[in-house]
Amino acid sequence: MSPSRPAARPLAAILAVAAVTALTACDPADDGTSDRPSGNRTTAPAAVADLPDLRGMELQAAQDRAQSLGFHRLDSHDSAGRGREQIWDRDWKVCFQSPAPGRPTRTTVDLGTVKLAETCPGSDASAPPTAGSTMPDLTGTSLNVARRALPSMTSITAEDVSGKKRYILLESNWQVCSQTPAPGAALHGQPVSFKAVKFGERCP
Repeated sequence: MSPSRPAARPLAAILAVAAVTALTACDPADDGTSDRPSGNRTTAPAAVADLPDLRGMELQAAQDRAQSLGFHRLDSHDSAGRGREQIWDRDWKVCFQSPAPGRPTRTTVDLGTVKLAETCPGSDASAPPTAGSTMPDLTGTSLNVARRALPSMTSITAEDVSGKKRYILLESNWQVCSQTPAPGAALHGQPVSFKAVKFGERCP
């Protein structure tokens, strides 16, 4: 009697195992729930709105208009270079704006403003350079802007040179006529002094 041999594995069973292995190695069907990137997917374009010309509008109305178009990153500044804060938006009007129309709504919209009764300047005032090792030229700026440009520990004095001997209370109302140290001088912690008059007055 010949010894028994193990039964041969049916061909159908071998093919079934191979099929299961192949299926588990493949990616699942793309039903929108897979976290894997798909080669034929395209990224949706960023939202773009037609930002209108806001110049000449009251600041509050300009902000409302920009927000209605999806622009929610709004900023504003004093275009006169006096460093005033736009606390009551209805007291200010827009003279300059950035960016131009047709930008993504995630862009910050910066509006340059002056008070309603003031005339828009010919150009938007830029902030003076921050003092480093040399004294910046701060003439023509407001006293509060000049103060912000200097190190916080700087000893600063300001004097009314109109001849009226007035106390300087609201520094944004006063413009620098002259300064000590002079522009470009080495700045190493020494006191700084300004001579000033009110905006609208002439420096002597």
